[in-house]
Amino acid sequence: MATLVKKFGGSSVATPEKMHGIVDRILRERQPDDRIVLVVSAMGDHTDDLLTLAAKVNPEMPKRELDMLLATGEQVSIALMASAFCAKGQPAVSFTGAQAGIKTNDKHSKASILDVQACQVKQALDEGKIVIVAGFQGITDLGQITTLGRGGSDTSAVALAAALHADRCQIFTDVEGVYTADPRKVRNTRKLEEITFDEMLELASLGAQVLNNRSVELAKKYNVELEVLSSLNPIPGTVVKEVTKMEGMLIKGVAKDTDVAVITILNVPDEPGTSFKIFGLLAQKNINVDIILQSTGRDGKKDISFTCSEGEADTALRVLKESGKFQDVTCDETCAKVSIVGAGMQSHSGVASKMFEALSNNNINIKMISTSEIKISCIIDRNDADKAVSAIHDMLFD
Repeated sequence: MATLVKKFGGSSVATPEKMHGIVDRILRERQPDDRIVLVVSAMGDHTDDLLTLAAKVNPEMPKRELDMLLATGEQVSIALMASAFCAKGQPAVSFTGAQAGIKTNDKHSKASILDVQACQVKQALDEGKIVIVAGFQGITDLGQITTLGRGGSDTSAVALAAALHADRCQIFTDVEGVYTADPRKVRNTRKLEEITFDEMLELASLGAQVLNNRSVELAKKYNVELEVLSSLNPIPGTVVKEVTKMEGMLIKGVAKDTDVAVITILNVPDEPGTSFKIFGLLAQKNINVDIILQSTGRDGKKDISFTCSEGEADTALRVLKESGKFQDVTCDETCAKVSIVGAGMQSHSGVASKMFEALSNNNINIKMISTSEIKISCIIDRNDADKAVSAIHDMLFD
C-alpha cells in the first residue's frame, strides 16, 4: 500500500476532456491499496482571467479580497475532478485548502504554510476515496482565506505529502522531467534520471520553471521524495531526493533568469557600516538581494552594485534615494542571469573556465559573477541570454 500525492497544473485540467484523461490514467495505474491525493490548480488561464476582471473593478484591489476571488478558481477544478471520478464509479471527494487543513500566515497573496492538519483528508482516504485538494490556497487561524502566490500548488502538494507521510509526491507538467536546459529552446538537452534537493533548489531559484523553489525547500526540509513527470506521456520522470548516485553527472543544468535588475550606488563612503546601512534599508522593505559587487575603495569612496528582481527595482531605488544618504544611484533593467548548477563542481576544476570560454567565444560580456559550491552565475545583457544558455550547454554537454 502506497500513499501518493499527485499535483496537476492548470494546463493539465484546462478542459473536461483533459480531466477525464487524468481520471483514466490514475485508475489505470493505481494499485488496489493505493491511497491517492490529487492537488490541482485552476483550469487553464482562469487565474489570469480573474486577475483581469479584478483590475477592471479596482486596479488596486485589496489583497484580502483578491485572495477571496482567486481561491474560487481552484474550487471549480476540484469539484469537477471529483465529479469526473464519480462518473467512472470511483468514490471521490473535494476539499478546499481550508478543509484540507492547510494553515498559513496572514500575508495575503504570498502566504506561507505554517501547518497542515489533514484530518478530513485522512478520514476520506481511510474510506477508500480519492481526495482532490485545491492547491495554491490555505486559511489563517482567524479563518481568513489566503493564497500562496504563483506556483503555490506545488507547495501545497509537498506540504500535504509531508503531513500524510506520503511515499512520493509527483508533480505532473508539460515536460517529461528535469532537463539539463529548457528542451524547447536548447538542442541536445538530456533528461535527468535524478537530482538532489540542493541542485534542484538552485535550478528553481535561478530561473528553471519546472518546480517552484518554495516547494523544493519544503521537500528538502521534510525529506519528501519528489518526481517530476509528464502529464501526457506515461513514462518515468526525474526523481528529486536527498542523495543520488555516487558517480553522477558533473553539471546538472544550465538555467537563465530574465527577471533581473542591477542597481549601482556610486561614490559611497568607504567606511565601516556603509553596507549595513544600504542593505538594512532594503531588508526593511523585504527586497531580496542576490549578487553583490563592491569596488576597491579609492579617495575615500567606493561603488556598490547588487541585483534584485525587476519588479522590486523601483522600490529599491526609491528607498535608497529617500534615505538622503545615497543619491547617485542607477538601475540597469536590461540584464539577465545565466547559471550552471552541479554538485560535482566541488571536486572538479576547470568548470568555470569552460563557462567563461563559451561566453567569450560568442562575444558575450560578463558584468557580474557569483559562485557557490554547486553553482556559478553570470550577469549578462538580456538580449544575449538564450544564446548564452545554448553556448554554455554545448560547451559542457557536447
